[in-house]
Amino acid sequence: MQLFHQLAWFFKANRRTYALALMMLAGVALLNAALPYLIGQTIDLLLAEGKLSRPVEQYLLVLLVMGLLIYLLRVGWRLILFGTSYRLGGILRQRFYQRLTRLGPAFYSQQSTGDLMAKATNDIDAIELAAGEGVLSGFDGALTFVLVIAMMLFAIDWRLTLIALLPFPLMGYGFYKISRSVHQHFQESLERFSDLNNQTQQALAGIRLVKAMGREQAESDTFNGIAEKAARCNYQVARYEALYEPVIYLCLTTSLLLILAVGGWLVWQQELTVGKLASFTLYMGQLIWPMWAFGWLLNIVERGSAAFKRVDELLNTADTIDDRGETRPQTPAIEVANLNFGYESGGPQILKGLNFALPPGKRLGIAGPTGSGKTTLIQLLTRHWESGTAQIRIDGTPLQDLSLHELRACFAYVPQDSFLFSLSIADNIALAKPDASREEIRHAARIAALDEDIQRFPEGYDTQVGERGITLSGGQRQRLAIARALITDAPVLILDDALSAVDVHTEQQILQHLRSDTQNRSVIIISHRLSAIEDADEILVLNHGEISERGHHNSLTQQDGWYSRMWTYQQMEAALDER
Repeated sequence: MQLFHQLAWFFKANRRTYALALMMLAGVALLNAALPYLIGQTIDLLLAEGKLSRPVEQYLLVLLVMGLLIYLLRVGWRLILFGTSYRLGGILRQRFYQRLTRLGPAFYSQQSTGDLMAKATNDIDAIELAAGEGVLSGFDGALTFVLVIAMMLFAIDWRLTLIALLPFPLMGYGFYKISRSVHQHFQESLERFSDLNNQTQQALAGIRLVKAMGREQAESDTFNGIAEKAARCNYQVARYEALYEPVIYLCLTTSLLLILAVGGWLVWQQELTVGKLASFTLYMGQLIWPMWAFGWLLNIVERGSAAFKRVDELLNTADTIDDRGETRPQTPAIEVANLNFGYESGGPQILKGLNFALPPGKRLGIAGPTGSGKTTLIQLLTRHWESGTAQIRIDGTPLQDLSLHELRACFAYVPQDSFLFSLSIADNIALAKPDASREEIRHAARIAALDEDIQRFPEGYDTQVGERGITLSGGQRQRLAIARALITDAPVLILDDALSAVDVHTEQQILQHLRSDTQNRSVIIISHRLSAIEDADEILVLNHGEISERGHHNSLTQQDGWYSRMWTYQQMEAALDER
């Protein structure tokens, strides 16, 4: 029952609600415990008087009132108890989501989307079930068992009670063995469900590639294999869960046979009345629920424990970036001094000895071959990965001393692979500024050279972009992401190869708009197309994590280096395209 101890914080916070529900459950248990005794008394009175007398009618009226009370109390505790458990599910999902938002690339590089989705849905459902039906089964089952045994022991016959309890130790041993098997197989079932979820997510996300490469059958076979493993695990769980009921009925049937044999002999010896034997038999019937409740309790607690272990592991994952800074940056003056970085401690260095500065309002261009560390540098500036202390400063303050929220609010970042939500074009542009007016949205779209494209859509800015922006072209998605960044008030704009999907003419149009609109902003442009950075105040060329060249465009083209050769090649390529 360790799960209930782990959820003690929730039970304590909702103790009044749980207390009210448990009081209603206790009322139901007490009324149910009294029913068989009153029925036995009614039978004995009816046999003694031989007719439907007034006392008998009074007994029947009492039984009717008790039935109505049981109904009302059951409705009440269900609304209160299950409503509270649903609240636990909501709290856990909120905490789960908040934890995900505080974890960075280091965490997500080791986790699959499908597994995280399974934990947020299937696993939390199992914990929620334990907090609702688990409490019900444990409390109501235990209370009903104690009351029923007490009535059988003290109100009817202690000898029959002891005989009835003889098979119960065997039932307890059976429950113990079954619950251990359920825990083991349900843990595996959760993992297989994560695999199934992950495969489904990948197949749906890459459905166009699957169709384009004719891999429908291959992907279907892979999915069927994973689904079959998940089905086998679920079958094993259901197989062991199904053993609870036979164990219960086998033990209770054995008890009933013993009772009828011994009770019949006691009636024959006139040591027990027929009414009391009938009451005792009814009480034995009422023991079905406590036994079933104990079995169900063990089942859902084992399920909840296995699920809680997976969810709690994520909830207790430390923040990828320690956010203890309190300083708020005033001006976006960026300084990088002797920056060294590797993704793994003791592993290869991705960036080596970088030194540069970006004063407010200036433009920095970054170029270099693929894998030279350009995007890694940007992620360090925005502190998605942790750099060494004081290697990066803003306003002279180390990044670690700045509030993480305030730091990232300084940057409007446009990655190469732009993500769009399943919203309208206007809502996607105004994502970071939900209260933006339509004119502000259109202004940002004009700068990104997207306004004319949007006007051609039948619904204009209210056009739904579909999942991940599937209804837009690659260039339109990139330009929408640029507009989304421009609408913010962030003092530093970062374009991480964000013009790769547009043609040269559109690129120059966007850059011209940016020059006039971002005069008070610092701009960092990463691009393989050197025409995008030729007007930068300073250009850095990264090669194997080091600055191999730096300077203005004109000076770099005069040198015999990577930049000069790439510029000559791209100019020749542009000239051929114009012919």
